Amino acid sequence: MAFRRSPSSTWTESRGKGFNPVATALSESSSIHSDVLYHLTRDVSRVGLEPLSYSIPEAEPDKEDDWNEEAQSLLKVVSPSLRAQDNNEGLHFSDGRRKVDYVLVFHQRRHTSVRSPASTSVSHDRLSIVSNGNFPPSRGSDGKEGGGGGSGQVPGGEAVSIGEVFMELDSGGGNEAAEPADHEMHLIRQEFEANLLEAGLEIERDGEVKVHGLSFTRLHAPWPVLCREAEFLKIKVPTKTRYEIKEESAFSSSMSSVWRKLKQPFQPKVHPQDHGPSKFLTHCFSRDKLHLYNITSKDTFFDNATRGRIVYEILRRTVCARTCQTIGITTLIAKGVYDAAFPLHDGDYNATGHPEERNDRQVLHEEWARYSAFYKYQPIDLVRKYFGEKIGLYFAWLGVYTQLLVPASIVGIIVFGYGVATVDTNIPSLEMCDERLNFTMCPLCDGACDFWQLSTACGTARASHLFDNPATVFFAIFMSLWAVLFLEHWKRRQISLSFSWDLTGIEDDEEHPRPKYETILLQKRQRKQKNKKKKKKKKNLVAIEKLTWKDRLHGYCINVSSILFMFGLTFSAVFGVIIYRITVSALMAMSPDPETKSNVRVTVTATAVIINLVVILILDEIYGAVAVWLTELEIPKTETKFEERLILKAFLLKFMNAYAPIFYVAFFKGRFAGRPGSYVYVFNDYRMEECAPGGCLIELCIQLSIIMLGKQLIQNNIFEIGIPKLKKLVRTLKDKGSAEKEEEEERPPQQWNLDYALAPFEGLTPEYMEMIIQFGFVSLFVASFPLAPLFALLNNVIEIRLDAKKFVTELRRPVAARAKDIGIWYNILSGMGKFSVIINAFVISFTSDFIPRLVYQYMYSQSGTMHGFIDHTLSYFNVSNFKPGTAPQNSDHGDVTVCRYKDYREPPWSPDAYHFSKHYWCVLAARLAFVILFQNLVMFLSLVVAWVIPDIPKTIVEQLKREKKLLVDLFLREEKDKFQLIQSLFGKDTPVAPGGHVLPPGQGFPLPGRYSTLPQYPTRAPTGDGGGGGPRARCRAASFSLYTRKVPPSPRNENSRHTAV
Repeated sequence: MAFRRSPSSTWTESRGKGFNPVATALSESSSIHSDVLYHLTRDVSRVGLEPLSYSIPEAEPDKEDDWNEEAQSLLKVVSPSLRAQDNNEGLHFSDGRRKVDYVLVFHQRRHTSVRSPASTSVSHDRLSIVSNGNFPPSRGSDGKEGGGGGSGQVPGGEAVSIGEVFMELDSGGGNEAAEPADHEMHLIRQEFEANLLEAGLEIERDGEVKVHGLSFTRLHAPWPVLCREAEFLKIKVPTKTRYEIKEESAFSSSMSSVWRKLKQPFQPKVHPQDHGPSKFLTHCFSRDKLHLYNITSKDTFFDNATRGRIVYEILRRTVCARTCQTIGITTLIAKGVYDAAFPLHDGDYNATGHPEERNDRQVLHEEWARYSAFYKYQPIDLVRKYFGEKIGLYFAWLGVYTQLLVPASIVGIIVFGYGVATVDTNIPSLEMCDERLNFTMCPLCDGACDFWQLSTACGTARASHLFDNPATVFFAIFMSLWAVLFLEHWKRRQISLSFSWDLTGIEDDEEHPRPKYETILLQKRQRKQKNKKKKKKKKNLVAIEKLTWKDRLHGYCINVSSILFMFGLTFSAVFGVIIYRITVSALMAMSPDPETKSNVRVTVTATAVIINLVVILILDEIYGAVAVWLTELEIPKTETKFEERLILKAFLLKFMNAYAPIFYVAFFKGRFAGRPGSYVYVFNDYRMEECAPGGCLIELCIQLSIIMLGKQLIQNNIFEIGIPKLKKLVRTLKDKGSAEKEEEEERPPQQWNLDYALAPFEGLTPEYMEMIIQFGFVSLFVASFPLAPLFALLNNVIEIRLDAKKFVTELRRPVAARAKDIGIWYNILSGMGKFSVIINAFVISFTSDFIPRLVYQYMYSQSGTMHGFIDHTLSYFNVSNFKPGTAPQNSDHGDVTVCRYKDYREPPWSPDAYHFSKHYWCVLAARLAFVILFQNLVMFLSLVVAWVIPDIPKTIVEQLKREKKLLVDLFLREEKDKFQLIQSLFGKDTPVAPGGHVLPPGQGFPLPGRYSTLPQYPTRAPTGDGGGGGPRARCRAASFSLYTRKVPPSPRNENSRHTAV
């Protein structure tokens, strides 16, 4: 695909005839510039000239030379020596006054041979593309040929207007590269930056011409542009009106005062965002109401984050016609025209000088991004001010989650302490450790393994009681309610933040299509055009199209098959570890070393869990990359849809990867092993593994603790610290090899150089994902590991400071994005909270021995105690019923006729030998009943908690109503002041009727309406030319006249008439 300019747009052909405006239909937020300024900007941008702020002069044909001199006086070269002087550490333009709001970076490459335009084959099927990305219908020529007028001729004889760009849809050259050439990229950058100038931005570049290397383009948004965009984006700003926040009751006020004093040592030392018990009334910015806002300085009224967001919105919607896309900077970065685009940090993060002189980045580094500040609260308001609402909500959510882990950790420690305190009085553990009871157990493997005494598993039984005790049931119920309480508390906190951050009532920003979607849609149009045999009009060629399910069917099929394959890969990894455990257990059991035989279970369990951890870490990285690839195949239209689909896929794959080994140990291990004389074999040689004598809960605890701690230590901390530093080192070495040494010696690096060396911000999905997986460890299987909240708390204390340090010192500053909530993550958390109730119910019922103990104590115990419980759970097996070759070959226990195994089966002397006994069915019924009872009880309590705690705090509701009333009063007062001003202005000319009576309103001059924002003037008689008799209402577009001079409409170009204001 190739692009070319229309020959009629060449500026040199029109110098003698004056100039005409560019024939473009601009959007509401664009301003009008002449064709001369458009091409002049493109011509001077390659030599490093810097256009300052300017306005569009009225064009007169006989004064073109004077205008050129004026335009040249508005441009200047930025020399290194000038820029190095007092420009506030590279945060301003060379004049030291205008802020650098955004930076565009691209690599200047050595120019090789460029394909001649003459060699480009031109197709007669073309699309005329205007600067806002629309496709207007073709128009006939209404100007003269070759004279620099408003139109020109292209091959094929079709007349076009100046400024139109043509794209070849069917070029015969199949050898062209898919990516634009360096020269084409250079032209695209020139056109894009010229369009930025049209939008009102100011641009600065270095004066020296680089042969190759990095080039930085600095952007600045002047005050009129900021006001215009703030009105379009509906940014809420403070007015001059302050109101007192409602005082609390005496008791509540005293308690709040005491609580504030207790929290004072833990508060960060930052400048308070609000002063005292009052708040500025906020309102969406409007240029018609500048007198209402608290504007102390135009340079600081909009903070740096807001300025960066405004410039990004302009960059995002500014169109470069050469790319044939409807989106700007995102597409250009995807195509390699620019390498990066980012707002600047507020200088260096190392604090120097007086504490009051620190910028926001230094304050965040000192009070938030240090490990020594782990005990302090987060300065959430400052985080939101610097990084935007989306990142502020993430850290606020992480802070709430970490705070609520404190009570969960305390209760978990108490439950664990109860197990430690009662381990010496636990009757089942004492019976297992009592050698006098002489429980001879059946062999653990065939042939090589001997009979063994149950008392040798005394340590496992005692350790199991630490986590499998009656307090565990209470803790499981508590954690289920804790999950509901956490979500309800976060909803209230989120509403409070939305109120204090003025996010209530905001609308979702309009989203542009992703570059990938636009590219595939364009290719679809090209294929459709190529298959047409007859030419059609342009309005038919460029009809609005979208991708349908047929275009995505291929991606959907690959998605389903790939996800199923990934599930199979995860289960294969789990099954491989099972085979490892079985084979290693059999080999160690055949060892002649007695120590090796005695440590079979510990060794196999520990090594298998470590292998599981390594496999999980490797598959996690693979699944993350696969999820991105699969989401790209679906071709989502917007970034929001892309992010939501990516999150769902990544969560599904990583959830299965992290929890599959834990689910196996909790619900499947030992369930299908069989019994002595009728075991289940794998590959006809190896017996399926069984649970330890103390139950599978202790193995589940070991599995969960090692995987959880290993993921947090290795993946969440070491990877987050090591990989970014490694990437930065590689990028530094790469840039150092291509940089010019003499340039580095001449001047110190500017802020844009330092920020470009940082890692780019790639979204919050990895940060949320690791916390969601951790939330699963804390909530899903917490019944088996009460200390999980404690380890999660310790990890999160470090995680907050680690993430803070990464955002402040190691990442480029992200664009401040607005967000009302945490999005789809809340739905995932809510789903996991409900799923945890079911999982914990099954863990307590089927994995632990809690239900069998209750059944024995209240149904089968003669004394109503736990004495005899171990003997009750062990069944008998006659060793003569062993299959040939499976009985122990050399036994050290003498003549053994009967061995015991853990199960509820009939003894060999029973008529139904080895069948399930009635005890088994009683225990199974009790387990199922407990699952139903536990689930309904917890769900009911969860609904009660959610009903008791309102989503919106009462104080917020009252303040919202009060703010609304104050805003209405403010605007009514403004209208009243306007009306009084009009009366005072026209009071002297008030018509008087005969007799001295004042005429009623409406007969002399119209009375302004109650809610009118425009003054009314006396009616005039119709003029001779038939003009209207009433005052002309000012339309919305008239507000542009504050910042844009009128451009006289050209009689030869009707497209520009409706855009002149």
